[in-house]
Amino acid sequence: MSTPPVRLSTLAHGGGCGCKLDPAVLRGLLAGQPAAGPFERLLVGNETSDDAAVWALDDGTCIVATTDFFTPMVDDPRDFGRIAATNAISDVYAMGGRPIMALAILGMPVGKIPPETVAAILAGGASLCAEAGIPVAGGHSIDTPEPIYGLAVIGTCRRDQVRRNADARAGDALILTKPLGVGVYSAAIKREALRPEDYAAFVATTTRLNRVGADLAGDADVHALTDVTGFGLIGHGLEIARGAGLIVVVEADAVPLLARAEELVRDGFVTGASHRNWAAFSDSVALPADLPEWRRHLLTDPQTSGGLLVACAAARAGAILAQVRDAGFAQAAIVGRIEAGPSALRVV
Repeated sequence: MSTPPVRLSTLAHGGGCGCKLDPAVLRGLLAGQPAAGPFERLLVGNETSDDAAVWALDDGTCIVATTDFFTPMVDDPRDFGRIAATNAISDVYAMGGRPIMALAILGMPVGKIPPETVAAILAGGASLCAEAGIPVAGGHSIDTPEPIYGLAVIGTCRRDQVRRNADARAGDALILTKPLGVGVYSAAIKREALRPEDYAAFVATTTRLNRVGADLAGDADVHALTDVTGFGLIGHGLEIARGAGLIVVVEADAVPLLARAEELVRDGFVTGASHRNWAAFSDSVALPADLPEWRRHLLTDPQTSGGLLVACAAARAGAILAQVRDAGFAQAAIVGRIEAGPSALRVV
């Protein structure tokens, strides 16, 4: 009798970007750390919780460097590798850069997962890197209690095309390029409650490269970029607000959702990370009194390999949205705006 395949999602306490540290805990840890220091060529460090570090070279070229890894949110090893790779590469695109190579980060519970499963994870990541046009040039592996996979990614961009999360301007429009609901779908996957067609939609969105970010960075009317991952739309929206010292306004009804996201939330598929995100950010968020609870859960839903949040000149928002949709992001939408005022996020 053959041994049943190992369900990767059952070997981890959390999955995807939902296994990030509690944002309140993370803030406390980072508050006690020294700043990156007075390095003239360090254009982006750890001061604004941005997506990647950026270092300027002599000729005006910048190096963009990031790392991202997590535990499985799916059971198919190749899909796990592809999703994790897409998520890691996204940080480079979110800075306006283009990736040039990656290094694999691998932690596996030796003896619990067969070698062919680990090989499939690595192959999935490598296939996605090939789609992005970059090699996996090396890496590091260790024996860990839970499966972990991800990448360190290096990219480049021109100095004038670096796009931070902190440079939004009052009057800007906000565009979100991918629908929310990845965390909710992940919870359903773990409980084997997601239909095959919904799983296919989940994989399609989480493996869609955010390469449009590099194209948008060439447009002077695109002022700020970030990707929406483990802290949800509210958490990453607040990073924009705090970095710019402005108010981010999110129009709840305009936010795109995966097809069954509302239904699954109403059925109880809410992650622990969603609750942690709300506890960490609620003191800086104003909600309308009649906002349904299911919608609030989706605003804090942790996204794995989520979309880009784009702050751009309002007069060009329609044209920029059309560019994003033409790049393959059919559900991209204008979801809010930036207003003058003390750092906060308001849902309307």
